[in-house]
Amino acid sequence: MEKVVTTSAPAAIGPYSQAIKIGDLVFTSGQIPLNPTTGEMVGTSIEEQTEQVMQNLGAVLKAAGSGFDKAVKTTCFLANIADFAAFNSVYAKYFTEKPARSCVAVKDLPKGALVEVEVIATI
Repeated sequence: MEKVVTTSAPAAIGPYSQAIKIGDLVFTSGQIPLNPTTGEMVGTSIEEQTEQVMQNLGAVLKAAGSGFDKAVKTTCFLANIADFAAFNSVYAKYFTEKPARSCVAVKDLPKGALVEVEVIATI
């Protein structure tokens, strides 16, 4: 088991790793729309926040030797299920191979984020 660490994505804001590699798989922690440099929330709309989440996930996947095209499963958390269609419009630009997915609405996300996404991918 190997921890994945990159400064191109936000540092963990709790007792967890950005991702873990085990065998030929990488398991990312959930990414929220934080600027990796400042740690501040990016954007106010679901589209803006989803773009930042995807940039963060892309950086973590790259650091692990993977990429969006190697994703096999995603789990997506939305603060408001009414944002589902707008979220999908951004998500679809990145996950073009259409991995398996769960997408649920939750009461709250860390730092008041509108979206959080985690990924399992091959390396």
